[in-house]
Amino acid sequence: MSTNLKDLEPTFKDINAKAINGFLGLTLHLALAFTNLVLMILVAPTGGLTALILIFTIPLFLVMFNSYVIINPNESVVVQFFGKYAATLKEEGFQFFLNPLYTKTRISLRINNFESNKLKVNDVNANPIDIAAVVVWRVFDSAEALFEVENYDHYVQIQSEAALREMATKYPYDAIEEKDIGGITLSSHQDAVAEELQTSVEARLARAGIEVLEARISYLAYSTEIAQAMLRRQQAAAVVAARREIVDGAVGMVELALEQLSAKKIIELDEDKKATMVSNLLVVLCSETDTTPVVNTGSLSD
Repeated sequence: MSTNLKDLEPTFKDINAKAINGFLGLTLHLALAFTNLVLMILVAPTGGLTALILIFTIPLFLVMFNSYVIINPNESVVVQFFGKYAATLKEEGFQFFLNPLYTKTRISLRINNFESNKLKVNDVNANPIDIAAVVVWRVFDSAEALFEVENYDHYVQIQSEAALREMATKYPYDAIEEKDIGGITLSSHQDAVAEELQTSVEARLARAGIEVLEARISYLAYSTEIAQAMLRRQQAAAVVAARREIVDGAVGMVELALEQLSAKKIIELDEDKKATMVSNLLVVLCSETDTTPVVNTGSLSD
């Protein structure tokens, strides 16, 4: 049975822990050093219980150096105890925690940018396009980022490109075909596409403790092999659309002219003369070049 990654619950979550102020820990450390020194100089020569105390306190003094940690702004430190996850330290500054046997791993919580490679995919109309995206992300759960995936930087890259491919196949590059008009296209609905891409990428990265702040297409073009053909197709569609607008306007002007002539009774036109007038007006209004009028000096019946 196949498993959907989105349905899996993460095994690890951040356990926030607070450490002792580092300068307080340093004071305790110095006090232990002073105590060891006094015992070695004044009491140790007598042996006995004092020697046993020194056998314990001197190694403790040495290993306590591993208890200090400096946490920078927008950084966390994940601590483990012999391979077992213990806690996450997020409070910035000089910190000291009591267990010197913890191992520490630093995780950056700063905002990162990732730009995908230019991917060649087919849009919903099977037209090959080149597309790339920029993803702005950051780690919000250090334990998930460290333990749930092998390499969260590489995971962001692969999953972002997979989400981009999936989204690019759902929409057309541009509204060229009749079925695409009025719908979402990759080239003209950038905000809607960016919102869907961000949602898709975030769903894929949530298990790795990654928060997606923004995802947006950074490059979009037809592939080289069809770029010229699609450009001519776009130009033809633009010409047809412009012609449609011209014809609609011309028909309206002709209709208005006939109504005005009839309402003001300037001239009486039978059906043949109306047809001739409509034909002449449409030629004048729809022509791409300037027309040369022919002045009739006789009657309209000539």
